[in-house]
Amino acid sequence: MSDLLFGLDTFGDVPQDDAGNLVSHAAAIRQVVDEAVLADQLGVDVIALGEHHRPEYSVSTPETVLAGIATRTSRIRLASGVTVLSSDDPVRVFQRFATVDALSNGRAEVILGRGSFTESFPLFGYDLRDYDTLFEEKIDLFVKLLDEKPVTWSGTLRAPLENADVFPKTESGRLDTWVGVGGSPQSVVRTAQYGLPLMLAIIGGAPDRFAPYIDLYRRAAEQLGTTAHPVGMHSPGFIADTDAEAKEIYWPHYRIMRDRIGKLRGWPPIRRQEFDSEVENGSLYIGSPETVARRMARAIRSLGVGRFDLIYSAGAQPASARMRAVELYGSKVIPMVRELLA
Repeated sequence: MSDLLFGLDTFGDVPQDDAGNLVSHAAAIRQVVDEAVLADQLGVDVIALGEHHRPEYSVSTPETVLAGIATRTSRIRLASGVTVLSSDDPVRVFQRFATVDALSNGRAEVILGRGSFTESFPLFGYDLRDYDTLFEEKIDLFVKLLDEKPVTWSGTLRAPLENADVFPKTESGRLDTWVGVGGSPQSVVRTAQYGLPLMLAIIGGAPDRFAPYIDLYRRAAEQLGTTAHPVGMHSPGFIADTDAEAKEIYWPHYRIMRDRIGKLRGWPPIRRQEFDSEVENGSLYIGSPETVARRMARAIRSLGVGRFDLIYSAGAQPASARMRAVELYGSKVIPMVRELLA
């Protein structure tokens, strides 16, 4: 399991300062950069930044923040988590990530997805009725751009390209590209069709229930004659010195955020016992380093994944507690998981 990778994910949730006040969006972005620098120093393999266009989150352009992180780090891989390709332009996404790749000496990764929120569609002038077609056409174009040769392409929702060459090129000749999937079998098969690595968003329920998706990905790749890469998973969690402390820091802010989203989606308010059950048996990796390491090792072993990314922010957890969570993840949790899986 030495080639197992460990990452951290954040959407740049706006945290509280030590006085309990929300910081500005600008301060929240600088906080993310500081957390990434610490993760780099501690040997974490990847930092992944999600794209959102909502007031609770500070990161709307992951690649811009990643470019800043690139100049202050030396080894950590720099990923989006995810880039909402449907409401962006594939050529521009490629150019921006190729630029991050240059600034970081080849450490950039793009994780493409459809996104779990829809704010970006009206913001950038896209019709939600085209939700599926937008992603299908744009990923098709993006995969062609990955060859870094002149592209001829046409679709129904974007102007065609005729022998278009796109710059800058990467030094390696290939930009690392994943597809983030939340649980649609069709998306899993599409990822296999393009021969791209699969990143599973496992944000609720027992992780084992995602085993059929990994099996589907491998079978589809075999039947389509493409490569089945090691699968990644990302799940929410939080680490503090003790189990009780981790829960008490995480729960109040998580509840506010979960209920705010739930209201939009018709979910009932979350109860504390649901939260505790998810921490015990589901996909919330919350607790002391020992507790989180044990649960991560179990999930990695049961699914056979090659990468685990922890979404370490959810709501307005204090900035100082978040830094401590990053520190414990890099210095204690990762070494413990490696030991448990050895």
